Amino acid sequence: MDWGLTADQEMIRGMVREFAEAEIRPNAGTWDKEKEFPSETFAQLGELGLFGMVVPEEWGGAGLDGVAYCLALEELGRTDASTCVAISVTNSVYCAPVNKFGTDAQRERWLRPCAKGEWLGAFALSEPEAGSDAAGLTTRAERRGDEYVLNGSKAWITSGAVCGAMLVFAVTDPTSDKRRISAFIVPREHPGVTVLHKEDKMGLRSSCTNQVSFDECVLSCDHLLGGEGDGLKIALDSLDGGRAGISAQAVGIGQGAYELARDYVQEREAFGGPIGRFEGLRHELARMAIEIHAGRLLYLRAATLRDRGARNTRQAAIAKLHASEAANRIAYQAVQLHGGYGYVTDYAVERFYRDARVTTIYEGTSEIQRLIIARAVLATAQAGTA
Repeated sequence: MDWGLTADQEMIRGMVREFAEAEIRPNAGTWDKEKEFPSETFAQLGELGLFGMVVPEEWGGAGLDGVAYCLALEELGRTDASTCVAISVTNSVYCAPVNKFGTDAQRERWLRPCAKGEWLGAFALSEPEAGSDAAGLTTRAERRGDEYVLNGSKAWITSGAVCGAMLVFAVTDPTSDKRRISAFIVPREHPGVTVLHKEDKMGLRSSCTNQVSFDECVLSCDHLLGGEGDGLKIALDSLDGGRAGISAQAVGIGQGAYELARDYVQEREAFGGPIGRFEGLRHELARMAIEIHAGRLLYLRAATLRDRGARNTRQAAIAKLHASEAANRIAYQAVQLHGGYGYVTDYAVERFYRDARVTTIYEGTSEIQRLIIARAVLATAQAGTA
């Protein structure tokens, strides 16, 4: 497989890096401390076309491939994971499924404004009592004539308070095993939708994470995405695409933490010179660099397969598992190499340490990734393939 990047992919990566260095890095620490959602910066990101990176140009998007999209996320994660996750959710688990499964009328109404940067999208799958167990949802959408009435609540909704619309998954047929869940496009300001408190998180503190409730929320049938009962299929397909993006975000977090540690050990002096001269510290930097490189190759593999229209469930799970756990190891070691300074908020490395933690949890925990990988390994073994 040719891992050389195209001119367009290099251009996107360079553009996002330039913007992130100029507009995001100098402000990310303040946003984190003040738990401030940077609305003005997101308006700029929307103008750059980063809300609709994977959306075709005919629907207002940039028409980029998955590799370019992941490269952009890595650059955002390298400077601020909070900004990165809102962009990731909007692209991979809102815009992508609406584009893939929606009608032209739905794309015109709920995809084009988002892709053009007018508002962010959100993904409402998890519930207070149903996270990894997506099939255990209790939110109901009852069919009443030509309408659905939505009741229930969702948890851990990234951009819940600031999105324009969200993709909501609800039970439409409680008697079915495989087709009990359907997907609906629900505007945030629709009657019956209430955005509840903002979660006070350990990391990603400037991104909005909310609970959202639905109380007799009446939706016309044109809010249904795909067919009735297609919800689980849509959710799983969206998460396959999203995991490559989260892998890229995790690689970006690891890269950012690594660069801070690399620079610090060359500047910090002890015992008569920079501490970076010690062999043990150099070995740690080498290990960090290797894990970052491996994670990058894994997410490029997953993104390339998806670009080709091939199934990438196993590859996306492998990439997400490795990159997220590596980001945590790298951020841990970056703090360690800073010594006491790594433990204070004056140094950005502690923010990277906190931000890295959630990458092993959202869009499928590490435990779920291992289940997916093991299932795929056993299936290929039974089929006699590698």
